[in-house]
Amino acid sequence: MTGEITNHERKTFTKIDYTGKTLRDREFYKCTFIGCIFTNSDLIGNDFEDCTFENCNFSMTKIQGAGFRNASFKDCKIIGVDFSECNKFMFSFSFHNCHLDYSNFFGTKLQKTKFNKCTLRETDFSEVNLTASVFSECDLSGTIFSRTILEKADFRTANNFSIDTETNKLKKAKFSAFNLEGLLHKHQLEIEYDS
Repeated sequence: MTGEITNHERKTFTKIDYTGKTLRDREFYKCTFIGCIFTNSDLIGNDFEDCTFENCNFSMTKIQGAGFRNASFKDCKIIGVDFSECNKFMFSFSFHNCHLDYSNFFGTKLQKTKFNKCTLRETDFSEVNLTASVFSECDLSGTIFSRTILEKADFRTANNFSIDTETNKLKKAKFSAFNLEGLLHKHQLEIEYDS
């Protein structure tokens, strides 16, 4: 027993560098993290409830068993993070202006999640429930949608996506007339727009 505090409530953590550090089995409630670096750190088993992360770096962070309930990420770099290993009972987010490239959400439930002005390049959403989620002004280059539930999802301002209409559920999903080619990609159609 080190006497280290493991439960934190309504605290603000500013510009702390946790690079490569192990911070396991801690609880954070209504905390704010500003400019913190979690690159290659071990956050296994931590719980973050109603927490806000602003301008933080989570590149290659280990989050196995970690819980995120009502977690808000703004201006964060979250590269190569495996969200599929998180605690499924504490799993709800919103992302604004974040880089989520090369991350993995395989098999998770992300209903009504808001992705606003994010890059999600080569992110894996295979077998994810994204019902009523919103991808507002997001770059989805190389993003994987396979056996994904996208019913009522909003892609009207998203770009660079390729979604197979036969292997994904798309009932009542929203698209713009200008990004429909992302649904027809596999058919190799040539789509022209009149000027």
